[in-house]
Amino acid sequence: FSAEPSIHSRPQSSRPVLVNKIEGHQDAVNAAVLIPKEDGLITVSEDRTIRVWLKRDSGQYWPSIYHTVSCECETTRCLEFLISEDFNKMNHMKTYPAHQNRVTAIVFSLESEWVVSTGHDKCVSWMCTRSGTMLGRHYFSSWASCLQYDNETQHAFVGDYSGQITLLKLERQTCSTITTLKGHEGSISALWWDPVQRLLFSGASDHSIIMWDIGGRKGRTLLLQGHHERVQALRYLQLTRQLVSCSADGGITVWNMDTPREEAPQWLDSDSCQKCEQPFFWNLKQMWDTKTLGLRQHHCRKCGKAVCGKCSSKRSTYPLMGFEFQVRVCDSCYESIKDEDRTALATFHEGKHNISHMDMDPSRGLMATGGSDRVVKIWDMTQVVGCSIATGFSPR
Repeated sequence: FSAEPSIHSRPQSSRPVLVNKIEGHQDAVNAAVLIPKEDGLITVSEDRTIRVWLKRDSGQYWPSIYHTVSCECETTRCLEFLISEDFNKMNHMKTYPAHQNRVTAIVFSLESEWVVSTGHDKCVSWMCTRSGTMLGRHYFSSWASCLQYDNETQHAFVGDYSGQITLLKLERQTCSTITTLKGHEGSISALWWDPVQRLLFSGASDHSIIMWDIGGRKGRTLLLQGHHERVQALRYLQLTRQLVSCSADGGITVWNMDTPREEAPQWLDSDSCQKCEQPFFWNLKQMWDTKTLGLRQHHCRKCGKAVCGKCSSKRSTYPLMGFEFQVRVCDSCYESIKDEDRTALATFHEGKHNISHMDMDPSRGLMATGGSDRVVKIWDMTQVVGCSIATGFSPR
């Protein structure tokens, strides 16, 4: 008899392990979802196919279901299918008339018996799963790009192309706007809601991630900067307090969120350098009075003060504030940062393909990534997240 070595006895690895690669799509892969408790996954592609892939004895994945959506106009609707228990048959159940333009995100809520969706028609829609009828719509000023939903409170989080996140309370026929979250400098491309700690994570085209402490009710936000391209997928692992994020250039970052972090400061406004008091170039009066040329304004990322280039010539990482890459800091803040303060609080890995969608199965430590290169990759993440998620064991 032989047995697979346990997760704890495997040699430690500092990177995700690619366990399988699925090719065959004719266009970009929009979604790749791991099937719970099965060696399989479901993919949805721009080539208008829905495929169910199962792992064969050879170790390779082959499609047991290959369904082609008949009409291109179906990109404006939400389709509901029922898959047989042996994953060999898929029956169309309902078509929801969700949007007037392309659908960008869908949430199927068994608890609410709703389908909630967002689209390029600048709205969020919610529909009844029993009757298939529209219950309500809410419109925004920009394309709605991503969505998360809290089953218990029926709150929806909607990110849009203007860089805002709107928190809505959905009712049977109406909805109300609770608040609007502003912090990103680019369009929102990914959201993840953790209902246990009541934390919302958002990723955007400005390459950054923001953690919004919704449950804390103090407006606390944490900035995380560890990508060089648009952040397109997020997943928070509540058991190990880790955040996994993926970007368009294939970057995979694993953040340690189980450590005290500092909020990044608001940038201060000033007409002159708050260190040397030299005027900035728009401060004509001080320039005339002192007979000096105006300087360009910069900001220290650690204290937020408005400073000139001479007083902020240093660069440093500061992971406690989410800056995993070197950023501009003023000279006094640079001196205050200790060596231990520069210790990374995230690990960085290469997916080596465009990643526009990611799914994780925490019980098995598996991750699936897909994107515009038409490829789906399945990763073993058990060593990267540093624990056996299934048993709750953590070496920390």
